[in-house]
Amino acid sequence: MSDKAVLTCALTGVLTDPSMADLPVTPEEMAEAARQARDEGAVIVHVHFRDQRPGKGMLPTWDVDVVRSIVEAIRARVPGIIINQSTGVVGADISGPVACLEAVKPEMAACNAGTLNYLKQKQDGAWAWPPMLFDNPVEKVQAFLNAMSANGVVPEFECFDSGIVRSVALYKKAGMFEGDPHISLVMGVESGQPAKPEWIPLLKKEMLPGTHWQVICVGRKEVWDLQRKALEEGGNVRTGLEDTFYLPNGEKARNNGQLTAALARIVRETGREVATAEEARRILGITR
Repeated sequence: MSDKAVLTCALTGVLTDPSMADLPVTPEEMAEAARQARDEGAVIVHVHFRDQRPGKGMLPTWDVDVVRSIVEAIRARVPGIIINQSTGVVGADISGPVACLEAVKPEMAACNAGTLNYLKQKQDGAWAWPPMLFDNPVEKVQAFLNAMSANGVVPEFECFDSGIVRSVALYKKAGMFEGDPHISLVMGVESGQPAKPEWIPLLKKEMLPGTHWQVICVGRKEVWDLQRKALEEGGNVRTGLEDTFYLPNGEKARNNGQLTAALARIVRETGREVATAEEARRILGITR
């Protein structure tokens, strides 16, 4: 089904202040955002979980009760949609995201596939935030893969740099996971892969045969240029308020539905079709 493109919507992201956009936080808001995205063509929703206390909605949480309430609300509002759970944490303690995997058993989950100095600078050269090491050593990756395998969760390898893309092939050769890889090319982070469409064919060459892949890009106009190139190269695509606040024409999006509709139009403009949830499950090897 190479003409079919799997469309993901990343509903809310991590740390972004909800006051900056109409970011969903509560179970009801997350469920409504998922419905809006589904109605415009998304068959996967990538979910981060936010603190539900008043005034704390910009903070992440691994509270199992909160996570369960959000996932149950999405599944009730949008039956059949594929849940892709975030798992990213700094440090060796992965007990929070693993407990959530065990509690809600999402169909998919992000598996950050390598370590990155996560950096961003202001125009004057000062750091936008204190330099951060996003640490994902092999033993941490393996622990996540073990937890995902035990709970029937398909891993999605998030790759912030070309060496991390290449590492996924090494993980496969080492027997760390089964089945075809699923790779997300995270592009546009200042200390990672640049948001340049011409990089996509080069990165494809570093993937194993049979790899399913998509582009994740944070930004404005460059987001849409990369997604169009990904579609032309046979990849899948993702949008949502985690990745961008801006539509292709530069206007600020009101919600996830608007962003999803814009990406679905680009899918069709490139001569491809948006996959249904059933087709996406077959493409990605999801059996439940």
